[in-house]
Amino acid sequence: MDGTVPGIDTAMVDALGGVELSWRHKAVPAAAHGQTAGGYAQSGARLAQLQTPVLTLSARAMAGNVAEMASWCDAQGVLLAPHGKTTMAPQMWRDQLAAGAWGITLANASQLRVGHAFGLRRVMLANSLTDPQAAAWLADHQGADFQVLSWVDAVETVALQGTVLQGRPGTVLDVIVELGGPGGRTGARTAGTALEVARAVNASPHHRLVGVGGYEGSLAHASDAGSLATVRGYLAGVRELHEVLLGEGLYAPGADVVVTAGGSAYFDDVVDVLAGCVSDGSAGGPRVSVVLRSGAYMVHDDGFYHGISPFARGGRGTRGKAPFTSAMHAWARVVSVPEPGLAILDAGKRDMPVDEGLPEPQLLGHALGGPMAELPGASISAVNDQHCFLRYDPETTEVAIGDVARLGLSHPCTAFDKWNLIPVLADTGTDNTVVDLIHTFF
Repeated sequence: MDGTVPGIDTAMVDALGGVELSWRHKAVPAAAHGQTAGGYAQSGARLAQLQTPVLTLSARAMAGNVAEMASWCDAQGVLLAPHGKTTMAPQMWRDQLAAGAWGITLANASQLRVGHAFGLRRVMLANSLTDPQAAAWLADHQGADFQVLSWVDAVETVALQGTVLQGRPGTVLDVIVELGGPGGRTGARTAGTALEVARAVNASPHHRLVGVGGYEGSLAHASDAGSLATVRGYLAGVRELHEVLLGEGLYAPGADVVVTAGGSAYFDDVVDVLAGCVSDGSAGGPRVSVVLRSGAYMVHDDGFYHGISPFARGGRGTRGKAPFTSAMHAWARVVSVPEPGLAILDAGKRDMPVDEGLPEPQLLGHALGGPMAELPGASISAVNDQHCFLRYDPETTEVAIGDVARLGLSHPCTAFDKWNLIPVLADTGTDNTVVDLIHTFF
């Protein structure tokens, strides 16, 4: 994408096109070493010229997913700060910001440094900074050009950060009080505890309370009635906490207040429960925005999110919305056929995610980028570090050494961290021309 995009240093992102391809970039063929990433993406190279194993993305699918999510958020009157830790790819952050994203969410101090290096203007840090060095770094680097909203869930965290900032008079961190739930991840476990944290923030000379939020995805992992009830009950608690903080006047004077939740599984319920918090401030009190943090929607998948995404399951307020399209696939070559019905492929845990389900064999062909046929009844039964086990019916399917399988994957968050350079195809399966190379920074 060309041109200036608000919220990120486009020149820094564009400079990635000048990175020289080399042995550091797996799947890039030796013949391309010495070329720049931008030059290779403009050379007309095709999938067939890459090496296996390789993870690829679809430009068409990603563009469609970004547009669908942006239009839905706009129609619902909510803001979106996509979770950048999913991809750690500034090129993709730029596309999300260009589509209207309010900012980018990140998860830890090292990711903050990446965001700062690429000129992100507004970041939500969905975590508590308890490392003194990290808190000091943020205090030294935040400003009008790098606005960070971090989270706190304990009085002790407020005190720890205050101790670090004592030597920096006038330094103030904007923070959000995080409400959690039993068995969940971080977050104050009760509304009473969260209120104590908010009062501590309000009393601190080094903090401004600018919102409340949390993560509902750690409390459920399915879309059955019980899971949705758990999610909605938690979100109701977030809303109630916000109302208490408003009533006590604990938000910083003049602050634009944020109420935030929403991964990629339940963002419809987040909007349904929290939409009433939105206020333009015209009736008195602060301006309040609901900010979603969905991160997986741009890439989507053929596994967990394929089944649980609100657009796929007909969630609240999603009527007429087409499901997101999986933009990522792995391509693996057969290296051995040691027994009937078993083929060993050259992709493993170092190349593909397995934490939310094993890869799904979709197609098989004699060459990468060549004609491919479906694999009915085939499955991946196990994945090693560098190999996976393709099981198939030898009576109906013939598999030979050197054949190539296309695999559907589950969970983009643990796919991207295995690749520092990911080829983007124009439209996987229809136009396999390489149109971009995505750089990641994990």
